[in-house]
Amino acid sequence: MRAKTAAIVVTHNRKELLRRCIESLLVQTVRCDIYVIDNASDDGTSDMIRDEFDETSLYYFNTGSNLGCAGGNEFGINKALQQNYAYVWILDDDVIPERNSLEMLLRGGKALKGNWGALSSVVKWKDGSICKANRQKKSLLTFVTDRELKKKKLIRAKMVSFASMLIKSDVIREVGLPKGEYFIWTDDYEYSGRISRKYPVYVVTPSVVNHEMKKNKKHDFATERGERIRRYKYLFRNDVDCYREYGPAGWFYILLKDVGTSVKILFCSGADAGQRIRVIWRSFRKGLHFHPQIRYPS
Repeated sequence: MRAKTAAIVVTHNRKELLRRCIESLLVQTVRCDIYVIDNASDDGTSDMIRDEFDETSLYYFNTGSNLGCAGGNEFGINKALQQNYAYVWILDDDVIPERNSLEMLLRGGKALKGNWGALSSVVKWKDGSICKANRQKKSLLTFVTDRELKKKKLIRAKMVSFASMLIKSDVIREVGLPKGEYFIWTDDYEYSGRISRKYPVYVVTPSVVNHEMKKNKKHDFATERGERIRRYKYLFRNDVDCYREYGPAGWFYILLKDVGTSVKILFCSGADAGQRIRVIWRSFRKGLHFHPQIRYPS
């Protein structure tokens, strides 16, 4: 008998982390089917899946190209909804859920008597502290606090991350799939925000997952180093599409964030400050003309 929940895990060249994620999903106290969406990895991910996992509950799909997190989730959720699942559980491939993470999410949904659209887990870092990159938002400008996340309760939220998000399949059919054209960044806030404008979204604090990020920090374009710098063009472009849905308050947030980041760059980034600032405002202009289509499950 097919499980009621499909867990969607998008991956690209991180087979060691993916292995641990899959292993943690296979021992959940409530059974889930696992959909691994491989964005054309070339590190032996497909061989690892074939050689190490023989479970009938694991489904592997290679997209044939790197669609990013956003495109991979759009692809994977669409695949899962072709089957008769009640829920879809989105997770990052470097997230290790505790054994009862899914059970606690479902218990939270039951306590709400079905009056919810999406549920989010508490996301911790490797040392047990709250993961700064996945803190849920209560409004455009405010986040759920550590103190709130440490209490055993349900917390109303506006935007939550894809690190661990449980969604009703019927809600997905109504609001559509994540916007795959985002590629990376802001896709989770756009999608959970789209859901929260129609249905309540909550953080279920008894449900805990662990995010195996290298460092416990939020992405910061002003201080970022290395190859990730070039990817920030997606963040500033996608922010425009996401937050303009909130009207004047959304535009205020976008400008506050972009101007604030530009000022910080002047003090923190050194010789390439001008180049970074140009990335922000060129991406902002692209965002003004960026209107990705919402697709619906086929």
